[in-house]
Amino acid sequence: MLIFNPSFGRGSDGGEQRAIDSVDWNTVPIALITNAKPNARELLEGVRAQLATFRNVDNVTFESKDSASQPAPDDLYAHVAANYGAALLAIAD
Repeated sequence: MLIFNPSFGRGSDGGEQRAIDSVDWNTVPIALITNAKPNARELLEGVRAQLATFRNVDNVTFESKDSASQPAPDDLYAHVAANYGAALLAIAD
């Protein structure tokens, strides 16, 4: 999985790589990941609603970490990498 932060750059090298343009945004399973901050889930719900205007969102699902002050656990990363072709993250206050 390629981890990309458009406001910063690319993640560290290593692991599986996928070209960004190889993702079919019309069908790919998407993880909407909240960091547990207030309003992050609501922000992602809005993203999902907007996605529904042009694609089926049955495979666009929510994932979350337990605490905004802690990094996501390794098993969450492994779950997302194994089950989704893309992930959108929300950080909100």
